[in-house]
Amino acid sequence: MSAIESNRRFMHCPSFKEKMAESDQSKEVAAPPFHNELTVDPITLTPFKGPLHCPAYEDLLDKRRSLRTYDTDKPLTQEQLSFLLWSAQGIQFTRGHSSFRPTPSGGARHPFETYIAVRFVSGIQPGLYRYVPQSDIGEKKATIGRIGDLDYENEIGPMLMGQTWAVKAPAVLFYTCVPYRAEWRYVDMAHRVMLIDLGHLGQNVMFSAAGLGLGSCCMAAYDQALCDKTLGVDGINEYTVYAVSVGAAK
Repeated sequence: MSAIESNRRFMHCPSFKEKMAESDQSKEVAAPPFHNELTVDPITLTPFKGPLHCPAYEDLLDKRRSLRTYDTDKPLTQEQLSFLLWSAQGIQFTRGHSSFRPTPSGGARHPFETYIAVRFVSGIQPGLYRYVPQSDIGEKKATIGRIGDLDYENEIGPMLMGQTWAVKAPAVLFYTCVPYRAEWRYVDMAHRVMLIDLGHLGQNVMFSAAGLGLGSCCMAAYDQALCDKTLGVDGINEYTVYAVSVGAAK
C-alpha cells in the first residue's frame, strides 16, 4: 500500500465498537490531568473586557483571513493575548474527568498544550511561555508561566521551516499534543479525532484574532525536532502539532 493510500484510509471513520481496543477508561485507570503543571511562578495577564472590533458574526466571517504581514512597531496587549489564549483553550467548567472549553473536542479530552513565543507583548518580557488553562475556570482571563529564553529573531524562522515572515509577528502560538489524554478513552481510534480537534482550535484562534482587529496565520509546516527541542517536550508523549502567528496588520 502506498503512503497516499495509507493516509486516505487513516481519514476513514472506522467502527469504534468493533475495532477499538479496551481503553484505560474502561479499566478504571485514573484519567490524565487536564493540563501539564506549571513549575515556575505564574503570571496573570490583564483580563480582556471588550469590546470586540468585529461584534457581528457575519462581519467576523468576512474578516477572517490568513495574514503574513505585521506591524513590527505595534505590540500585542496583554488583554489581546489573554483573550486569544482563553478563546481557544480556556476551561469554562469541568465535570468529572471532562473539561469544557470554547473549542469542541472529541469526548471533551482537549489533548493540547499552548506555548507562546513572545517578541513584543506589552508588559511581558520576550521569551518562551506556557499557558495554564486551569486558572481561568469561569473567567475570561489567562495565566502563563515563563519557561525559558528565546532568540526570537534567529530561532522562529528555522522552527517554522524558513517562513521568515513569522519573525515579524509579535507572538507565535505553538500547540503541542499530549496524546494519552485522548488515548485514555479512545485508544488507537484517538489520533484521527485529535487532528479534527486541532482544526477547531486553529479556527477559534483565527476568529478571535479577527474579532480583536488582529491578523493571524495557521502553520502546519514546522521543523518537528527543532520545535520539540525548543519547547522542551520529548516528541513522543508530547509533541508539536501546530503554530499560529498573530499581530496587528501592517
